[in-house]
Amino acid sequence: MKIGIVNDTPMMVEVLRRVIAETGRHELIWIARDGQEAVQMCAWQLPDVVLMDLLMPKMDGVEATRRIMQDTPCPILVVTSDMGTSAGKIYEAMGHGALDATQTPALIGAAGKRDAAALIEKIDNLGLLPPEAVAPPARPRLPPLVTPVSHDGGDVPLVAVGASAGGPAALSVILKSIPRGFPAAMVIVQHIDAAFAPGMAEWLQQQCALQVRLAEEGDRPRRGEVLLAGSNKHLVFKGEGMLGYTSGSPGDVYRPSVDMFFHSIVKHWQGEATGVLLTGMGRDGAAGLKALRDNGYHTIAQDQKSCAVYGMPKAAVALNAAVDVLPVTGIAARLQGILI
Repeated sequence: MKIGIVNDTPMMVEVLRRVIAETGRHELIWIARDGQEAVQMCAWQLPDVVLMDLLMPKMDGVEATRRIMQDTPCPILVVTSDMGTSAGKIYEAMGHGALDATQTPALIGAAGKRDAAALIEKIDNLGLLPPEAVAPPARPRLPPLVTPVSHDGGDVPLVAVGASAGGPAALSVILKSIPRGFPAAMVIVQHIDAAFAPGMAEWLQQQCALQVRLAEEGDRPRRGEVLLAGSNKHLVFKGEGMLGYTSGSPGDVYRPSVDMFFHSIVKHWQGEATGVLLTGMGRDGAAGLKALRDNGYHTIAQDQKSCAVYGMPKAAVALNAAVDVLPVTGIAARLQGILI
């Protein structure tokens, strides 16, 4: 894979260069010293993955991510040396389309080797994602709506949400528009490293009136509460309305997987449910959303114009998996209309 590095610190650039070279299967094609230069370099030679720092002169990594995803979309991995201080900017960058984030490896020591291995694993996983077309195909004609079937047995309506690149910003828009007293439970599977999940839960909590926390083994969804997948394992329903985590297969590209979560609803959830698939690169969640619709659940996909990356929703629309295709600003109102 062809890699671009965006970092203004020579020592960090050297660390990343060494990590890439030692794999023997990835090629460093350019280095940008600030976000403005990164935008120009992507326009000149588009890499397979951009390793994006956040704090830089002239243009920071957040704005550079926004510009790149707007003009020359490609997979962006945030690589920062200070994950704690940079947490807010990490979520901003992901809101503009960055796919994931990880720690910049140290030059030496066990921690450096561990972080280098984590970095390469993330790069390899991004390489397994299907490429996204720049010009989207014409939207297929949707068939008549499926007549809802009864899902008796659960007294708490469920809103099941899947998101990836651009998800934090989309989730923020939706949650800000949902009032206290929302009559359903919400469970979110966002593609994000487990190390960032606690910070994302806290960040989302600041955006809304509902309680937001990480899902734990054995949790049952409750009205007015938002549960966020908080592990690199897959969050699924395991029966009797109970959530839990499963390891899945070693080769799983998406962790946690939206498809696995949606399919577990079909298998184990006994109450009413609405599936929502938001912005993201790849196809994760499309087949799961189709399974939800085929089993009579209401389904929503975010529309192209409001997506940071129109990949997962596009795949869902192509499968006729979405009952509604809506801008992100209209999803909260639609959910309330379904539930009231």
